[in-house]
Formats: sequence, structure tokens, C-alpha cells
Amino acid sequence: MSDNPRELRQGIERLRAERGAVILAHNYQLPEVQELADHTGDSLGLARLAAETDARVIVLCGVRFMAETAALICPDRRVLLPAAGAGCPLAEMLSAEQVREVRRRFPDVYVITYVNSTAEVKAEADICCTSSNAVAVLEQAPADRPIFFGPDRHLGEYAARELGRPAAIYPEEAPVMLWPGFCPTHHRLTPADVEEARRLHPGAPVMVHPECDISVIDTADVAASTGGMLDYPGSVEAEEFIVGTEVGMLTPLRKRYPKRRFHALAPEKTVCYNMKMVTADGVREALDKLGPMIEVEEAIAERARKAIEGMLAVG
Repeated sequence: MSDNPRELRQGIERLRAERGAVILAHNYQLPEVQELADHTGDSLGLARLAAETDARVIVLCGVRFMAETAALICPDRRVLLPAAGAGCPLAEMLSAEQVREVRRRFPDVYVITYVNSTAEVKAEADICCTSSNAVAVLEQAPADRPIFFGPDRHLGEYAARELGRPAAIYPEEAPVMLWPGFCPTHHRLTPADVEEARRLHPGAPVMVHPECDISVIDTADVAASTGGMLDYPGSVEAEEFIVGTEVGMLTPLRKRYPKRRFHALAPEKTVCYNMKMVTADGVREALDKLGPMIEVEEAIAERARKAIEGMLAVG
């Protein structure tokens, strides 16, 4: 590896061309990684980009469930995750066996799993969703069947409330039953954090992710996926904004709106270290070695793919 950023960039460009690769990076990635990417986006955006690309190799700069999703959508491509250990604590909070137990208890249950889940969990679902289409996915769910939503209870509660649906934490029975999982990064945020940010930046609208607790959402101006956060500043006149999600989100916001000012909400709380595991050096090494490669066992992939396809069809 070279210590020279220019040489590193040139090496990546050469390998990208030789491998016929596309580099996709989540909005939470390090600035150096986002700068290398052909495309950046949220989970839904990256899934759509993976589905549409004709590249032979997909370098997914994110965490494991994102690379698994790309592998499910593109079974004939080589999907690389530059940091093999980049997992997602939220995804690990729900297992396939736990979903099967819910189905044993409620045989007619309709299972919605957040895309932030393992391939094994997706294989047990009727449909997946992302933070940007969770409300739409829940809205189209069968009205005459109980709903199970996991693993993120905050996103499920937000979506249910938007639709006026009663919800409760599983194992309590309700029209919408929520698995008690959460994203540690967003779960740490509190209404007091929002109040302090408003004190420091008077008049700045507060954007928060729907993975935040409902009490935090209620103190914000808007709840939105990272894709929604990218669009929101274009719809209002404010010159500065408070951003209540992983701090990497400041990079694409500042790039799109160079004349606006963006401040992280409680920046000491909003670093996801798993999302920071991918580096520019790691991208080069992945392209050089064509690994680590992410594969999903076909027996699981066939079922999980249907849930992902349903998610993409909802939009």
C-alpha cells in the first residue's frame, strides 16, 4: 500500500477499470471512501444501484448486511466488502429462529424485516423495507393479519404511528408487533440532545433518522432516511441544519449544499465504528485480491431474494 494519496487513488482507478468494478458507498462512510465511490446513497439507493449496474464486480462500502443484499440482488456478480468484520449490531439483534418462533405463535402473521437484518432473517420474511419506505411497506401489508416488524422497534413504531396503527413490543400482542431491537447509534440520542443543539444553533431545523426513539422524533422538525435528509434542505429556506444521524451524513450534505451549514446532533454519540471500518486502503486491497467476497447460501438466498424484490417493488 502507498502512503501517497494520489498514488492510492491512481491504483484504485487502475484496478477498478481492470476488474470492471463499481464502488458503492453508504452515506455514513468515511469522507475518503465516499470520495472514491462511483455512487453514494442510503440502503434503498444502494440496493437499487446494485440491481441496475452491469459491473462484473461490486465493491460495497458499508456493513455486511448491505453487501449481502447486493449479493442477493446480483447473484451473478462478485460482491466485495472491503472490511470483512464490518457488521451491524442492529442486524444481530434478531435471528431467523426468533422469527420462526413468532410464526409458530401467530401462524397467519405477516413479517416485515428491516433491510438492516441478516440474509437468514430476510429469508423468513414476507417482505423487507428500508427507512425510506417502511411506512409504504407497512401500509400495503394485509389489513386482516397481525404484523411483525423487526428488528428495529423505533422504525416500526414510527411507521405504525404514521399510519395510525396500534403497536406494541413483542411478545405483547398487537396489530403491529415490534421486535425490541435498536440501532445503538440512534438509540443513544435523547430529546435533551435536541434541545442542546437548538440552543447552540438557534433557528436551525432538526433532521433525525426514524431509527431514533419516538421522543426524539417528536422534538425534531423532520424524521427522514438519509436519502430524505439529502432532499430536505432543498425544500426550506434555512441556512444551517442540525443532523440527527451518523456523522458521516455531513459529507454528502455539505457536498450537495456547499453554501449551507450542517451540524451533527450530539457528535460524541453518533459515530458508528462499524461504518468507519472501510478505508481507502481497504478498497484498494479488496480490488487487488477480489476479496473478501460475500456469498449467501442459495437455499437462503432464494427465499431472501423474494423479500428484497418486494421491497424494491414498493419503492
